[in-house]
Order: sequence, then C-alpha cells, then structure tokens
Amino acid sequence: MINEMNTICQSCSMQMGTNDHGKNADGSRNDDYCKYCFPNGNFGKDETMEEMMESCIPFWVQGGKAETPEEAKKR
Repeated sequence: MINEMNTICQSCSMQMGTNDHGKNADGSRNDDYCKYCFPNGNFGKDETMEEMMESCIPFWVQGGKAETPEEAKKR
C-alpha cells in the first residue's frame, strides 16, 4: 500500500491525498499523477514544462510552498 502522505504528483509536484490521484483510461487510480494533471488516462493540458511551471506558481504561493512567485519560480 502506498503511503498517502508521501505521494507527490510526478508532473506538478502536488502532494496528493486519497482523493487527489489521477485516473487511468480504464478508470483505475493512477498513483503517479494528480487529478489535475492526469484526469482521464492522459494529460489534461498540452503544455511545455515551462508553461506548466508558470501555471503552478499561484498554487505554490497559496499552498505555502513559496512566499512569492519569484521564490516559487526558483524552486
């Protein structure tokens, strides 16, 4: 069994709880990606790594992982 407290999305690095995991094409739980990055058996957005990082900055600041957008960008 996977330790829910240590499961991190391999795409956006969001810490995932029980209801945060993505879904595989067959509807089963995907343990590598979150529900935002991998909602239905494929990636939800077609974006570059740089674009994905930019879209995650507000969540890092709101979630307390960084104090400013500049700090989030450096991380």
